[in-house]
Amino acid sequence: MATAKELKELSAEDLKRRADDLRGTLFQDQLNLRTGNLKSPAERGQHRRDLARILTVLTEKTQAEKKAKKA
Repeated sequence: MATAKELKELSAEDLKRRADDLRGTLFQDQLNLRTGNLKSPAERGQHRRDLARILTVLTEKTQAEKKAKKA
């Protein structure tokens, strides 16, 4: 997955799209975990960290936009 530096270069729409994709992936991981078909539990943790990284960058972008509008 992309680093935070690479994610900051993406638009807010791209970040939202990636976050939605990762949420779907996490849902599938959860189903696979419950059914015993999860190939790599470490991948699930990586997906969670990637989602958190994307949401953090997205929040930073939206807060910066709000500050720019107020100023």
